[in-house]
Amino acid sequence: MIAEGMESEEQSLAGERASAPPKHGLLHIWQSGGPSEPLSPERVLLSQCVLQVALGEHHGLLLAQGGVVYSFGELLWRGLSVPPSSPLLEVSLRGTTVVHVACGGFHCGALSEQGGVFMWGENTAGQCGPTEGDLDSNVTVAEPYPLAVVDCEVVPPVMVRIVDLACGREHSLALSAQNELWAWGSGCQLGLVTSNFPVWKPQKVEHLAGRHVIQVACGAYHSLALVRCLHLQNPNTPKPPERRPSKRDELFAAEDAHYCPLGVELTENMRAETSVRRHSRQRLHPAGIGRESQADLSPYSKENVPLAGTETEPDEHADPLTQTDSCTTSSPLPALTDKKKAALPNELVLHNLLQKLSGHSLERQQNRRLGDADSLSSHTSDDSYASSTPSNDLFNTSCETDLIFSNEVVRSSSLEGPLWKKKVMLEHKSSSLTDINQKGKTANRRFSLPGTPTHATQRKKQHCGSKPSSFSEDSFPSLETEVWSWGRGSEGQLGHGDQLARLQPLCIKCLTGEEVIKVAAGSHHSLALTAQCQVYSWGSNMCGQLGHVNSPVTVPQQTKLSDGLRAWDVSAGQSHSLLLADADGVQPVLLYCGQQQEPRSKPSETSCRRSRSCQRSPNRAESYSVRPTLMPFCMEMGYISSVCSGGHKCALLANHNISGLTLALYELAPGERKFYCWLSNVRKLLLMPIFNKENARPSLGELCTRLFNSLYKTLVRLSILIGQHSTSLTHFLHNVLRRDVTSLHLLTHVQHFLDVYTEYCSAVGDFQVMGGFHLLHKLSLECLGSKQARLAQLSELDQSVSSDDDLGSLLYRPMQQLQRYTRVLLTLESCYDEFTTEYQSLHQSAMQYEHLFATLLRKKKEAEVTFLFWKTHSGKNTEALRLPQRRVLCESSNRTLTLQGAGRFSNHWFILFNDALVHIQRAAPPKILFSTYRVYPVNLLWVKPLPENNSGCYAIKMSCPEETFILVASTAQEKNKWLHFLNQEVDRVLSGGGQGSSPGITAMSRTASYTFTGEGRFKDAQYSGSWLAGRVHGRGTMRWPDGRTYTGNFTNGLEDGFGECMIPDKLLNKAGCYQGHWRDGKIHGFGVYRYATGEVYEGCFNDGQRHGYGMLRSGKMDKTSSGVFIGQWVCDKRTGYGVYDDITRGDKYMGMWLDDERHGSAVVVTQYGVYYEGNFRENKMSGPGLLVSDDDTAFHGEFSEDWTANGKGVLFLANGDTLEGHFSGEWSAGLKVDGVYTKLAADDVEDKHRKKFIRLGQFVVAADERWLCVFDECWRRLGCDTANNGDRTTAWENIAVSISSARRHSPDLSRSQSKVLECLECIPHHADAVTSTSYDNIRKYLTKACETPFHPLGWLVETLVTVYRMTYLGVESNHRLLREAVNEVQAYVKHFYSIVRFLFPGLPDDGSVLPDTPISPCRIRYSSYSEEPSFVSVVSCSTLLLPLLLPQLYQPLFMLYCLHDEQQDAQYWERIIRLNKQPDQSLLSFLGVQQKFWPKWMSVLGEKKEIVSSSKDVSFSSAVETLQQISTTFTPSDKLQVIQNTFEELTQKIKPTQDTDFLWCMDDLLPLFLYIVLRARIRNLGAEVSLIEDLMDPNLQHGELGLMFTTLKACYMQIQLESTI
Repeated sequence: MIAEGMESEEQSLAGERASAPPKHGLLHIWQSGGPSEPLSPERVLLSQCVLQVALGEHHGLLLAQGGVVYSFGELLWRGLSVPPSSPLLEVSLRGTTVVHVACGGFHCGALSEQGGVFMWGENTAGQCGPTEGDLDSNVTVAEPYPLAVVDCEVVPPVMVRIVDLACGREHSLALSAQNELWAWGSGCQLGLVTSNFPVWKPQKVEHLAGRHVIQVACGAYHSLALVRCLHLQNPNTPKPPERRPSKRDELFAAEDAHYCPLGVELTENMRAETSVRRHSRQRLHPAGIGRESQADLSPYSKENVPLAGTETEPDEHADPLTQTDSCTTSSPLPALTDKKKAALPNELVLHNLLQKLSGHSLERQQNRRLGDADSLSSHTSDDSYASSTPSNDLFNTSCETDLIFSNEVVRSSSLEGPLWKKKVMLEHKSSSLTDINQKGKTANRRFSLPGTPTHATQRKKQHCGSKPSSFSEDSFPSLETEVWSWGRGSEGQLGHGDQLARLQPLCIKCLTGEEVIKVAAGSHHSLALTAQCQVYSWGSNMCGQLGHVNSPVTVPQQTKLSDGLRAWDVSAGQSHSLLLADADGVQPVLLYCGQQQEPRSKPSETSCRRSRSCQRSPNRAESYSVRPTLMPFCMEMGYISSVCSGGHKCALLANHNISGLTLALYELAPGERKFYCWLSNVRKLLLMPIFNKENARPSLGELCTRLFNSLYKTLVRLSILIGQHSTSLTHFLHNVLRRDVTSLHLLTHVQHFLDVYTEYCSAVGDFQVMGGFHLLHKLSLECLGSKQARLAQLSELDQSVSSDDDLGSLLYRPMQQLQRYTRVLLTLESCYDEFTTEYQSLHQSAMQYEHLFATLLRKKKEAEVTFLFWKTHSGKNTEALRLPQRRVLCESSNRTLTLQGAGRFSNHWFILFNDALVHIQRAAPPKILFSTYRVYPVNLLWVKPLPENNSGCYAIKMSCPEETFILVASTAQEKNKWLHFLNQEVDRVLSGGGQGSSPGITAMSRTASYTFTGEGRFKDAQYSGSWLAGRVHGRGTMRWPDGRTYTGNFTNGLEDGFGECMIPDKLLNKAGCYQGHWRDGKIHGFGVYRYATGEVYEGCFNDGQRHGYGMLRSGKMDKTSSGVFIGQWVCDKRTGYGVYDDITRGDKYMGMWLDDERHGSAVVVTQYGVYYEGNFRENKMSGPGLLVSDDDTAFHGEFSEDWTANGKGVLFLANGDTLEGHFSGEWSAGLKVDGVYTKLAADDVEDKHRKKFIRLGQFVVAADERWLCVFDECWRRLGCDTANNGDRTTAWENIAVSISSARRHSPDLSRSQSKVLECLECIPHHADAVTSTSYDNIRKYLTKACETPFHPLGWLVETLVTVYRMTYLGVESNHRLLREAVNEVQAYVKHFYSIVRFLFPGLPDDGSVLPDTPISPCRIRYSSYSEEPSFVSVVSCSTLLLPLLLPQLYQPLFMLYCLHDEQQDAQYWERIIRLNKQPDQSLLSFLGVQQKFWPKWMSVLGEKKEIVSSSKDVSFSSAVETLQQISTTFTPSDKLQVIQNTFEELTQKIKPTQDTDFLWCMDDLLPLFLYIVLRARIRNLGAEVSLIEDLMDPNLQHGELGLMFTTLKACYMQIQLESTI
């Protein structure tokens, strides 16, 4: 904290805070008055620093360091009078850290660190809120009492955190952390739409809902709010010309503003009926005992207190005793009840009170006759000071006490007839503020702010956790603000151009756009402080408290300050104002506005206070100054941080300079405020008139106009930044003891400052280079006229700006502020220890500002040199090279640099700019004109110095994207100079700092954009991306004029690596897209090509052609040629094994291809169940083949066309009959037969002839020859040309590279995927011999590798699953494909294992035994019946790889098994359903299970119960549930494990009831296991058995697992075939 830094030296000397008075937070208090007589402010000596002071009418509060609160003055609620020199500690607030205090007229408020509110003092109007006990009796609150601010609009209601608090005479306002305003108390100054007063509980000011309130201030009976504008203006958009309203405008504005904020228009009669309603108070005398109760009546309204010489006639229809409010006229009071009368005090007290009131009123009336118009208006105002403060003549005491009456009519005799014939109505609740003389018909209403929600508007609650931005430590304060006012306005203190009251907040339009940063409210006047250090004041000016004599005072008028003074803090008291301002020095000065104290005789202090207290309205002072006056004693008080006013007192807080910290802060803040004022004046006086000038564009030209607009916008942006920064520094000084130096925006937003300054200086330099200053100077002479002298003051010249150079110096002046930042930050840095955080932050920021200043100074000189260069070489030809951002660095006009090999008569001129090297070929040496030129961007120049040879040639090699040339310097010094400039600019462009790298070490790899112009593949193409030594290299984007676009990797100027290319098709008016790998500028590798025709190819390419494995999807479902081909491609044609699914015809071809035609062995299945296998030639069925229909009718013979028989053959009918002969015709249309029909004999059970011919698989492609292209692609990814032909180390390196590349280019990977890739990136040990332990590690590695497609093995598994599902899934699925599907899986395992063995050469052959056999995945038990079984570990490729493949292949494979065993499973299931209807004991008996195995007890919820004969599904339930899990597994090994677990469960169930040496025999086991199978109800048990039998490890067939599986198979066959069951 700043306070800690300031007190460090003091603490080291004194040791304790209490041992010596503090040097900071020094409080001075004095009585208000000007310098006419010597003033001696009273110093309040406390042992702690004072953080804040608040003043009320006759009391005040002090907030000391640590959150401690002190009170002083007339504490009426306690009957105490405490001098400021010995303030009273608020003991009730101990333990609460208070951060803010506020004083009202006669009450106090405090704000805790947690946002809680504490109120105490007078509470007659509810300004302290509800307290304990009876609300009517709580006239005062003696001790601080917590006030809850609750938002009841949300459900459930929530507590509101308060961040600011303000108090008036009879009301209080609170600002929440959500920037919403809350109010409580009495009067229209609350801004609430309510008819009941007081408002005890805080209510939200709905009229400001949805707006961002920054600050609030309370006057006696009016309120002010500083609000952020709803629609912030664009900083780059200039404001319209500012014009102060004339007097005529103000008068019209006053006329137009004669309406209430609620929309009730005031008629002429209503305008005259502005009367006052006051709460009666009951106050206690400070003595508290032995005095009569004193009473005060409400002040009289205009209609009841007429002017001298006038006579008031009562209304015939209205009650003459009607009470009126400041903005209302209430209806006549009803008759009073006895209950109300009982509440009145005794008659004698009331009679004395009325007599005193009559005498006092008469005296007031006589005084009015002697006053002027302003005084008269003030005396008859609706909210004068007398409204709540009765005189001492009336009460004979300085402590006024109001008496609360109940609606009692009090009549008093009068000296002037009807003057005193009135009804005094003093009630606990005031009349409605919304009933404004609504007599007769209802008054017309209009909204003062359309669309703004009122109290009755239903809206959703919006929560915002941010604090008010103007006081936030992190964000800049807003300058786009508005001032809103409401309450009573008889003295014009609302600023709306009239003296009407406002029930709801209303924006003061003339202050919008003035950048108000603070508002202050006195009793009857208001102040507004702007970011430009200007003060606006309005309201009562009886004592000169406004600081001007401008008229009217009902609208804000600027207070005239002396030249060189800039105000940065304001406060307002009862009839005076205090201004804190910057002068020529660092120390601030104090200015005073208000009544001047004249020398007089020695009056007693009591009489002086009585004379002030009895002043019921702001009487015109006999002596006051027209302008703010300097207070000379302020220079002796140190560095003032804030001022405060209240009642007739003034106060300030000051600091002493400790270790230079205070001096540095007070040097930074005034300098920034002065700089902002300077920027604002430059913008208003110079740039804005030119910007708004209509004929400025022709005078400046198109380009200079655009540059001037950019200059203006950057200056506006700089001005906004400085204004916000100066405002934040002002807030920092106000709270300097509670702020940390590291929270300065100059430190926290360094980059923002650097960017704004850089942007502005660059705009000035660009404008200067294009000659804009000369043109701007001419325009300024036309636009400024009489303001030239003012502009001369801004430029600090003795005369007006006389040239464009002076104008340039003026616009370059903001650069000097960077030096000021550096100096101040270094001063602050010296106040801290070198190792502290503050020191490091200050030092780092100072260096950044210093470096920026040096950089901008260098750029300024470059701009000046460039302007002189273009001025010297002016001409039409050079204008093509003249650009705003371009700067001249070096040029060879004196032939210091030439082109190697140039002709004798050629003349070459080289100019180095900051962005390009220009080579100009001039027509002749003496001429400036040139014929041709070539521009080489600096960011694409590769500079290389060539070694000097014996010939003395000082050469430099220049490499560009499309050419390379050599420059020759005249001397070695010239060569080094050019090398320095070239490398410096290249380094600067590449963000190297521009320091000039050594020759030859500039970055070879860069990122830049370029358009090719030479002939070649890239002619006229635009490239943006990486470069290497003048060639396209790395990632980038190339765009051709014909629409082609490539985005991806390049190598040595060609597409290489992964990339995406868009290829437009002009005929189809569509574009194709390829995503995949490239090599040497051609498509090569794996990728996806989406053709413009709608076809999609996903597979391998070679030199731009489809080659290898690939899948082509052509057409859509509604097209005639829709289909999918997956298989092998050669030279862009289908050649080799492949599967084609003709979606349109419903056929699927699985076989060989040649040159895009079906050729060779193949299988065709249709959606109608027809199966064909045979040969194809030239895309047709040709030769021998086998065709089987869905009903098992089969034909074996010759074919010549698709589905057309032609030749010998045999037709086998479904019933067993055969037809053999010569066949011709199409299968679906009918066959012509010339042959012999043979009927199956009745005794021929087995047709051997049919089995001989109908043997499936004799014409199909062998399983080992299918999908070789897939495995070849996997080998290629490993770096092998063919299978098992490559370097193993290279293969592992390729795997690591592919995994690393996938991690870099796949940002959307999940955490688990990233972890898997990270594990796979490490190359495992693969060369050692495999043991049981390493075998397990290999299995784990393969499991992870197959989980991700980025690994070659993972891609292989994913592709194999794709082709398998493509082959055997779909509507063409046929159970006759089962054998081929099983063989294909086994072929997958075989090929896969060969790749695994290549990567892990230590793996033995399939079926070999591992060297050591502790525990292995494949355990085979030999001699199942021996007492000590022996295990061996056998390597099985199926056991190792099937768990990786089969889970993903299971669906199509198991479906084929189900189709193949459909009939057998149907018979099995029919018996399962029938037998399961029997109870357990009946079924066990039927199956022949011995009774010794029958279970007799069962467990139900842990309770043992006996099994009865009717029990069902309770016997051996655990074994049944275990066997049911066989349907949830995928691999044969897992299914065998389920069977083994079932046997173990069954054994555990039986063994307790048998002998210890019990062993199973098959006669006992089979019936019991048959029961388990029946109860398990496995739906497709036949398919499960067949899958296990086909794919189980052969090494397990003769072991224990094999016997268990045989038992299961026997049970299935028994259930299916036994007729006795």
